[in-house]
Amino acid sequence: MSDSRVDAEASSVTDRTISPQRELARKLNLLLDVVVAEGNTPHTYKQIAAGLQDRGLSLSRARWAYMITGDGPLVTDVDLLTGIGEFFRIPPEYLLGSDDDLPERVDSQLAFVRSLRARRVVSFAARTLGDVSPETLRSITALLEEDMQGGDTTLQQADS
Repeated sequence: MSDSRVDAEASSVTDRTISPQRELARKLNLLLDVVVAEGNTPHTYKQIAAGLQDRGLSLSRARWAYMITGDGPLVTDVDLLTGIGEFFRIPPEYLLGSDDDLPERVDSQLAFVRSLRARRVVSFAARTLGDVSPETLRSITALLEEDMQGGDTTLQQADS
């Protein structure tokens, strides 16, 4: 079993004990992934910071980096988290936490959009690579699914 698969299984077992910083990072990275999954170019730090500045909010590159990696202090600034929610056009409660099921519903809807995008990529690859052996197509599908389940865009997003 590969290390990434072991890590994915371990993280699914420990999801109940995930730190609040890592949970916020997971949500932010899911939002970033969905933007791409919907066929758009990824948002860069500069775009997000400019969108927040339009709302009268500031976000340093360092703060954004630790927010999307989950490696720094927990960001609890309601105005900032609300501004990020508005920037991504999602209910702010998704990032702020809530007693109702809204964050869970948004999370599952975002994961579904991401999954649909991965399925379209697999379908496109199958059509485009028609002369490729079934084993190769299965390998490509497995890699895409593994990436979708355990892919981490934090380094890519921190560099942007």
